[in-house]
Amino acid sequence: MSPQAATLERKGDYVALITLNRPERLNALNEQMVQELNAALDEVARDDDVRAVVLTGAGKAFCSGADVQGMVKGGVAAVHEKGSESIRRWLREGVQRALLTLHRMEKPTIGMINGLAMAAGFDVACTMDIRVGSENTRFCSAFIRAGLFPGSGGTWLMSHTMPVSKALELMWTGDFLEAKEAKERGLLTKLVPAAQLEQETMALARKIALGPPVAIRLAKLQVYQGLQWDLGTAMEVAALAEPICFSTEDHKEAMAALLAKRQPRYKGR
Repeated sequence: MSPQAATLERKGDYVALITLNRPERLNALNEQMVQELNAALDEVARDDDVRAVVLTGAGKAFCSGADVQGMVKGGVAAVHEKGSESIRRWLREGVQRALLTLHRMEKPTIGMINGLAMAAGFDVACTMDIRVGSENTRFCSAFIRAGLFPGSGGTWLMSHTMPVSKALELMWTGDFLEAKEAKERGLLTKLVPAAQLEQETMALARKIALGPPVAIRLAKLQVYQGLQWDLGTAMEVAALAEPICFSTEDHKEAMAALLAKRQPRYKGR
């Protein structure tokens, strides 16, 4: 039996860690990895004891993109022979499904970008709510080098995580984006020494996971849905949603903790 290509660990304090686990292939996405990634995401989405999800790669890379030879029997030539409908189905049932699952995750997600994030791997990184990197972090859209564009969703994802002009430059040139500039562009939320990457990322995940889950999920929903709204609509929806938070036990616990000058203990209800 093949080793797991995507592993899931509960790290305590309501945090789950998913690791892309094909280090010998720089964590390239094959059929097995995509299936196991989706299974892990489905599991943590249902688990009330998980309030934050961290995604990273084993070894020196985060994810080097799609492993075409592994994802399509007979390699890329077989896809070409079967035509455009085969390519569309391969994308939708494979890597696009994984990215949509990540993007639609109700719980906070954090990318621990430990190394190269290339092509579809760049797109995977862009699905995360927060990205933490080190001096080893590098991004590259790369599709243009194969005469392609980011068919896994990167045209939308990249343009929603950095200025449109920079996203287009990276798509059109296939140039690398190094860690320092990625931090300056807002793609990386935090840039820390490689030796501290796991410690810093998990500390951030735990801080978020120990917060009030209902309020955190509503905030995430409002932010992403709000990309399609004007300010007035966003305020109207907020006025409808905020009473939900006021009615939770977590709100009462937060107020009691403030008065008692202690740390709150949230239960997610």
